[in-house]
Amino acid sequence: MPPLLIVDDEDLIRRMLGRMLRRKGYDVTLAGSAKEAREALKAQTFELVLSDVNMPGESGLDLVHFITETYPDTAAVMVTGVDDPKIANTALEVGAYGYIIKPFETNEVLINVANALRRRTLEIENRRYRTYLEQTVQERTRDLQHAVVELEAASSELRNSREETIQRLARAAEFRSDETALHIRRMSLYCELLAKKAGLGDRAAELIRIASPMHDIGKIGTPDRILMKAGKLTADEFEIMRQHAEIGYRILNGSSSEMLQLAAKIARSHHEKWDGSGYPQGLVGEDIPLEGRICAVADVFDALTSARCYKPAFSVEKSRAIMEEGRARHFDPALLDLFWEHLDEFLEIKAAYVDPV
Repeated sequence: MPPLLIVDDEDLIRRMLGRMLRRKGYDVTLAGSAKEAREALKAQTFELVLSDVNMPGESGLDLVHFITETYPDTAAVMVTGVDDPKIANTALEVGAYGYIIKPFETNEVLINVANALRRRTLEIENRRYRTYLEQTVQERTRDLQHAVVELEAASSELRNSREETIQRLARAAEFRSDETALHIRRMSLYCELLAKKAGLGDRAAELIRIASPMHDIGKIGTPDRILMKAGKLTADEFEIMRQHAEIGYRILNGSSSEMLQLAAKIARSHHEKWDGSGYPQGLVGEDIPLEGRICAVADVFDALTSARCYKPAFSVEKSRAIMEEGRARHFDPALLDLFWEHLDEFLEIKAAYVDPV
C-alpha cells in the first residue's frame, strides 16, 4: 500500500490517525513537527502527507508549500481544528489536495486520503504525458525542419517539386485522421481562389495555396486514441485535440522561409472564430490573420461536403445553411459572402478533385 506521512504535534491525534490508516493497509510514518517531517521526506519517498495546520515552529501551511515545491509527486491533505474558510482557501492555494476538520470521522479521513491519492496518480500521468508530448514534438520538429532546410537549400529543386514535397509532409498528419490527399488539394485551391477574390495578389494567393496544406500538421502530436476516436470526444480529449493548432505553430515557426512563416500563422489561426470563441488565442474579428480566416472558410466547407467515417457528405445547400449559422460568429462575414458569390468557381474545383468512392 502507499507510504503515508502523518504530521501532527498532538501525540494522541497522530497515533490515532496512524492506527486508522494502518488498519486499511497503508504504510504509515509519524512525525511530531514540520522539522521531523522534512527529515522523513529526505529519508523516504511518500505518496501523501497528512499534516496538521497549527504546529509549534513551522506551520502546516508552510510545510505543504515546501512539499509542493520540493516534492511535486507527493500529495498533501491538511487537518485542522479550526473551521475557517480563509485557512481552507490558503491551504488549497499552497497546493493541498484536501482539508479535514477536527473532530473527524474515520470514513471522512479515508475518503480524503483515497481521493488525494487518486488525484495524485492522475496528475503524475498528466505530467508524464506532457513531457512525452514535448519530447515527441521536439523530435518531429527537428526532423521536419531538417527536411525543409534541405529542401530549400537544394537550388536545383523546381517550384512544383517543392510544393509536392510540402503536400506530402502535410499528408503525414492527414493520414492519421479520416481526411484524404484530395481534401488537402481542394482546400488549398479554395484558399488560393478565395484569397484572390479578397483582393490579394497572385503571389500572396499562391503562397497561401502552398502553405495552407500544413494547417493541421500539429496533429502529429495528437494521440491516436483521440485523433481516431469514432465517438464524441470528452472535454479532456477535446482540450488535447485543440492543442494541435499551437503544436503546428511551434513546429513551423522560426524558419526564415516566407512560406513556412505563413504556414505557421495559418496553423495557429485557422481555428480562431470571428466572435472570439475560437482557439488557441481567442482572437476577435480582424485581429485574426486574414490567411487564417480564409483557411477557416475553405476547410469547413470541404469538411462539410466530404464524407467522413462519422458522417456522410452533406449537400452544398445543407453545408451553406450550416455555415450561415456561423456568420459573424465563426466566419468573417465578408469572406463568407465572397465565397457564396463565387460558389460556382469553388464547385468547379470540387468537381475536379472528387474523392474515390
